[in-house]
Amino acid sequence: MNHAKQELIERIRERLAGEPVLREVSMFGGHSFMVNEKLLVGALKEGALLVHVAPANHAELLLSPGAGQAEMGTGRSMGPGWIQVDAASLEKDDALASWLGTALEFNRALTGGGR
Repeated sequence: MNHAKQELIERIRERLAGEPVLREVSMFGGHSFMVNEKLLVGALKEGALLVHVAPANHAELLLSPGAGQAEMGTGRSMGPGWIQVDAASLEKDDALASWLGTALEFNRALTGGGR
C-alpha cells in the first residue's frame, strides 16, 4: 500500500473513531469506511478520497477544489452521489473534515443514524 493512501486511512480513522457503527472493508480498489452499514468514504490509490454524498448536492459539490465525478474503471461513471477528491485537495485537515462531514450528513439521512 502506498504511503499517501495509508496516511489518508489513518487520518480518516482518527476522525471517525467516535462513530457508533463503523466498519472497514476493502472495495472499489481501496480501503472503505462503512457507517451504519452504508459506504461513507474510501481511501483510494495515491491518497484520493471516494465520497458518498447526497445526489441532490452532487453538481454543487463537484465545484469544490479537487472534486470530480467518481468512476469505477476508466470512463464508467459511478453516477450522482459519488465524488472523487484528489489527494492534493485533502492535505489540510479542515478539507478532509469537511468532506467527512458532508458524507456523514448524507449517511445519517439515509440510515436514520445519529450521534
